[in-house]
Amino acid sequence: MEVELKLLLDPQHAARVREHRLLAQYATQQPRLLSMHDVYVDTPDLQLCRHHAGLRVRHIDGAWVQTLKAGGSVSGGLHSRHEWESEVAGPVPELDALDALTGRKQPVRALLRKDAIRANLHTVFTTRIERTVWQLATPQGDLVECVLDQGVIEHGDNSVPVSEIELELKSGRPAALFEIALALQPEVPLWIGQTSKAERGYRLAAGLPVKAVKAQPLVLGDVLSVQQGFQAIAANCLEQVSANQDGVASSEDVESLHQMRVGLRRLRSALSLFKPLLALPEDLQADLDWLALKLGAARDWDVLALDTLAPCQGELDADILSPLTGAAREQARTAHALAAEALADTRYTRLMLGLQHWLLACGWREGSTPRQRRALDGPLLRFARVALQRRQRRLRKRGKLLFKGTPDERHQIRIAAKKARYAAEFFASLFKAGKVRAYVQALSKLQDVLGMLNDLQVADTLLNTLASQQPQVQSQAAFVRGYLAARAQERLGDARGMEQAWRRFKAARLPG
Repeated sequence: MEVELKLLLDPQHAARVREHRLLAQYATQQPRLLSMHDVYVDTPDLQLCRHHAGLRVRHIDGAWVQTLKAGGSVSGGLHSRHEWESEVAGPVPELDALDALTGRKQPVRALLRKDAIRANLHTVFTTRIERTVWQLATPQGDLVECVLDQGVIEHGDNSVPVSEIELELKSGRPAALFEIALALQPEVPLWIGQTSKAERGYRLAAGLPVKAVKAQPLVLGDVLSVQQGFQAIAANCLEQVSANQDGVASSEDVESLHQMRVGLRRLRSALSLFKPLLALPEDLQADLDWLALKLGAARDWDVLALDTLAPCQGELDADILSPLTGAAREQARTAHALAAEALADTRYTRLMLGLQHWLLACGWREGSTPRQRRALDGPLLRFARVALQRRQRRLRKRGKLLFKGTPDERHQIRIAAKKARYAAEFFASLFKAGKVRAYVQALSKLQDVLGMLNDLQVADTLLNTLASQQPQVQSQAAFVRGYLAARAQERLGDARGMEQAWRRFKAARLPG
């Protein structure tokens, strides 16, 4: 399994990398300079790409080497993938040799044996890279290969530049990759590299869109400790955040931003869930809050334009609704641009690198009490049962204000329901699937009912903002605010849906 951290940099800062004192301090030998020409191959319908595999043949040092990569994951720039390679005679892959290298249980092996793939491989794109390689040894004994790549990805007459650093772990601690990156960052502005050269090449050659990514299934072994369980849960959340990074940074994709924000909220919920035993450092917490604020603002305007105002077509006069919808969409575009700027800020890079390092290095153990350390080393299953009960009690307590509380108090009930649902989803693999499913469905229904009321409350605030900033829509905003307020009161007056959702939740049994 190849484990590497990918970071992007402006080409004009490449010299800063070569001259950085850390590389001179950790290098075990003089850097090596290489010229590489890579040929990436696939079928016309991109069968390898569609199965998350990449196959290339590289010309380097007068020889040809084929490499197959498949599977694995990407989280916060940390790429973990299976890799197999062998020498070949020329720029054409030799699949029998790769077939012999891959394990029997590897899904990619079946692809290599398909006649439809073997007979139709052709060049999809190429890369030309000037590479500088340092072999590093840290004071802790970690061996890391640091690579600086400068070059280009080409497809026909089209091309995109390559300027990146790859830190590959040869032996030792994965946390070492982030320690090196954080040491480089103050003098070399770096950004998280979420996509490989292969992915960038496919986007160039085939115009593949950036897709929003939901949370991946989380499977926790019942023999895990509390600490191991937290690491797995937090890594899963970070994977969702980083997987949607490019969609937020390069476009106004509503779903990418939504899923990135969901990943961030899941992470914050996980930190709250384990807070009695560990706490995020204040600087990371401040940066996390900053990012949540940037994404949240864009999401609020998206919801107003698409989920609150758009469904009112046919109910309200177009002369009233259209100017407001247009103004809301313009605000959403501005907020998306600000979110993209936040991801381009080195503060975001520092946050993601810092979170990953804290997670891998178990940063919470420094300064923890003996009691906390014993609890962290205890069984996850027991902790999960207690945590779910705690979330359940908090929701039931807050739920007493469900029908007579203020909008802010109902919002707190919604947050409690969301946290209880996230906790149940985190620990789902530890319990019977049927019980978890019934419990999560009950929480989701309650959350949806309260979410509609909260959306109307947020809409009122945003419409008031529009009215104060844009006098030309003041009258329309006032009318729609009144209309939405009446709709909210109507829903509160007809409490059957809320009552049904609350009864269903109270009747649902905890999975544990």
